[in-house]
Amino acid sequence: MTQVKDYQQDSISPEQVIASKGFLLLDFGTNWCGHCIGAQPHIQSALAAYPNLQHSKEEDGPGRRLGRIFRVKLWPTLVLLKDGKEMDRVVRPTSEKAVAELLATTK
Repeated sequence: MTQVKDYQQDSISPEQVIASKGFLLLDFGTNWCGHCIGAQPHIQSALAAYPNLQHSKEEDGPGRRLGRIFRVKLWPTLVLLKDGKEMDRVVRPTSEKAVAELLATTK
């Protein structure tokens, strides 16, 4: 799957998330967030081992419905879902290992 460089506004709807099949990684943040920018190398490096994992980078902020549904408080927040249900999450990962441990459940 092609990786999206920037966080996108409303690239996936809550209905699409709930209806999703298999694993989906929701990556909540903003393009200007220092924590998000700092975490990107760790996230991208860990994702390299999972080329078929569905990954959606969602811009979060006030009024962003999807972020509120998942009670996102800090950026970046990575939420791993299977068949539309949350399996686990990691908040503000500071290492590739933290992201890799989250993704390991998809194997």
